[in-house]
Amino acid sequence: MTILATQLKLFRSTNGLGGAITATEIVSNSLHNLFDIVSPTEARDGDTEYRCCYIKNMNTTLTLQDATVQIISDTPSTGTVMGIGLDTAAIGTSGQTITDESTAPIGVTFSQVLNNELAIGNIPPNSFKAFWVRRVITAGVAASASDPCTLRVLGATTA
Repeated sequence: MTILATQLKLFRSTNGLGGAITATEIVSNSLHNLFDIVSPTEARDGDTEYRCCYIKNMNTTLTLQDATVQIISDTPSTGTVMGIGLDTAAIGTSGQTITDESTAPIGVTFSQVLNNELAIGNIPPNSFKAFWVRRVITAGVAASASDPCTLRVLGATTA
């Protein structure tokens, strides 16, 4: 048996600012499902925002072993830099909460390297791990109607 790709899901945290995992799935090809639209002021002045997400192993019997998360495609905008970092909370525990979207989570180290895998460890059946996504908008960037990036979760199961 293996864990199917459809059994590895991403979920939002409360208001995207950390805390408890919600039932709201972050789905592919859904515009603004993680970050809001960059306002003209944010594009002019620059902006850094953070969102807490969860990777959940929806399989009821198998552990996702040696799990990793990575950015596999960056945004098309040269003025946007995405980064990901693991929350300091243990697997199966809610991530920390930040006061607003501009406050960096404590103790989280962000990787901006495309295809750099962040090692999570093992995620038991029906369990989850909190991680953070950081979006940095460079001051003076041109407006864009769509500025997506793609995340991927990898892992293994025992034969």
